[in-house]
Amino acid sequence: MIKKQDIYKALESITAPGEGKSLVENENITNVVTFGDEVIVDVTIANPSLQAKKKVEVEIMKAIHQHVDQKIDVKVNVKVEVQPKEKPNQIRGKEIPNIQNIIAIASGKGGVGKSTITSNMAVSLAKMGFKVGVLDADVYGPSQHLMFDVEKEKPLAVNVNGRSKMKPIESYGVKLLSLGFFTDPNQAVIWRGPMASKALNQLIFDADWGELDFLLIDLPPGTGDVHLSIVQAVPINGAVVVSTPQNIALADAKKGVAMFQQESINVPVLGIVENMAYFTPVELPNNKYYIFGQGGAKNLAEDIETSFLGEIPLVQSIREAGDVGHPVALQENTPLAEAFTEVTKEMVSQLLKRNANLPPTEVVRITTMSGCSSK
Repeated sequence: MIKKQDIYKALESITAPGEGKSLVENENITNVVTFGDEVIVDVTIANPSLQAKKKVEVEIMKAIHQHVDQKIDVKVNVKVEVQPKEKPNQIRGKEIPNIQNIIAIASGKGGVGKSTITSNMAVSLAKMGFKVGVLDADVYGPSQHLMFDVEKEKPLAVNVNGRSKMKPIESYGVKLLSLGFFTDPNQAVIWRGPMASKALNQLIFDADWGELDFLLIDLPPGTGDVHLSIVQAVPINGAVVVSTPQNIALADAKKGVAMFQQESINVPVLGIVENMAYFTPVELPNNKYYIFGQGGAKNLAEDIETSFLGEIPLVQSIREAGDVGHPVALQENTPLAEAFTEVTKEMVSQLLKRNANLPPTEVVRITTMSGCSSK
């Protein structure tokens, strides 16, 4: 009497085409039926070629005749199931321990107030009770250490599980790391892309961030090496794009959004913030002067089907507060603090929707530069 276990044992000697494992180990054998001196073997393989199918059929018959009995009548049913290929330039993102949400703050061009939005958004989140960190990824023009009034501080080394790590500087309830802590303020940073990327990786992974609800990454302007390094290094939950209302800034902001929406990058854009939206003189508090145009970022958000997170006015005190390292979001019950609070709340709202409706963002493996060109 033929035993099924003898058949399975015989088939352990056959390797599945292109799998590197035996048919049994790789679970290619889906069923074995024995009846008298007859054996029926159902097998599923991933290789669709006729050669692979014929080879498996012949090898199964040969193995059973050689290891069980020469007189057995063997019938092999070969089925092909081609597994869908993973996207070649994406890998599943590995979450950073204890950091719940990573948000990239970006802009298509410089001078639109991206760092100001980042610092005030971080302070607003901290005032709401969240644990917040800021990574200043603007390698060539770091400014967060100035905006948090900690330019003379130096991160200390701490021992974490036998490894030496940097302890972020804390200011206004926000943990901060910036290359500004490690570079001479009077010297230009003249680094090629790989060197900048290595420095960023150290700030991310060689830091003792502790538990964070949010890590905001202040990206440099444009769409270059640093941006690709960040999306390759960490699974970003979403991106916020900052722009002024003027057409030139909006054209570059559109490219910034397009970068995150590239199939090879695929980072959800949570929305657009319009900075310097209008000017209101102190002596005319009810007047609004749209110096750079009106509603440009809001219209762009509608055109590219993303959310408009809100607008921040052009006010001298916002600039002054940033210059002295005391973000205006620290104020209580003022129109400016409330403006940043509303923008921040809208960002959190869009993030909650994103986390509820989309799978975890993937870390990106860029294989060709052509995959990252803006359209």
